[in-house]
Amino acid sequence: MARMPRNKQKKIATTCIIIYRQMVVMVMAIIVDLIYLLSILNIKVPKPITYIFDNSLEERCYARILNLRPIIQGSDVACLDNLRMDRACFYKLCEMLRDVGGLQGNRNTSLEEIVALFLFTLSHDTKNRRTQLYFRRSGETISRHFNLVLKVVLRCHHILFKKPEAVTENCQDERWKWFKNCLGALDGTHIKVRAGDKDKVRFRNRKGELTTNVLGVCTRDMQFVYVLPGWEGSAHDNRVLRDALSRRNPLKVPQGNRKFAFF
Repeated sequence: MARMPRNKQKKIATTCIIIYRQMVVMVMAIIVDLIYLLSILNIKVPKPITYIFDNSLEERCYARILNLRPIIQGSDVACLDNLRMDRACFYKLCEMLRDVGGLQGNRNTSLEEIVALFLFTLSHDTKNRRTQLYFRRSGETISRHFNLVLKVVLRCHHILFKKPEAVTENCQDERWKWFKNCLGALDGTHIKVRAGDKDKVRFRNRKGELTTNVLGVCTRDMQFVYVLPGWEGSAHDNRVLRDALSRRNPLKVPQGNRKFAFF
């Protein structure tokens, strides 16, 4: 195969360099025109989008404070909207979980943030991913703190669950004066759940929704004294009640004329 002459090779190389330089000049001219156009229109160029946990530790901590402070320190309205309780009730709950349940914060997460994370998830029925975005935490941290607070709340059941008082003979309440010696009311309620394919039939109620049938017992002022969760949505209320009365730690009704009203 004949070799290309040296002079011709130099001409081709020179031509390529000239074309490359012209392309660079054209690109730079386009960039300058775009910058000038943006400055005239007063358009701000957005920063590149980065993953939420790629920022520095200081920036993440500052973002968490900015999100949490308006909720628990801003106003009672904001606290009610996000946590379903006012600020005084929130701090009393934190004190109870700390003093009675032994809940403690750590060097990375305060006690108030852990409790707020738990209440926020329950109040809005949010998924783990949304709570991650709001509190700037990883999914593992959200799950671990939620389960930790849940265990402490169950540990404080003797304080959270009230002892019922019977309706007296001289009761003046128009709703309860007809139920002498009544301790409260009990009823079943259906709470929506997510079930696997194998369990969907058992958890589907008569309305076609996937729920769990929960038995709740309340006093006259709507304070819970007994809760039995876990039954499938297809289970009848009578079956749930029989289970509540026959368990190792059953629903106990005091002897005598004491009774509960069924609704």
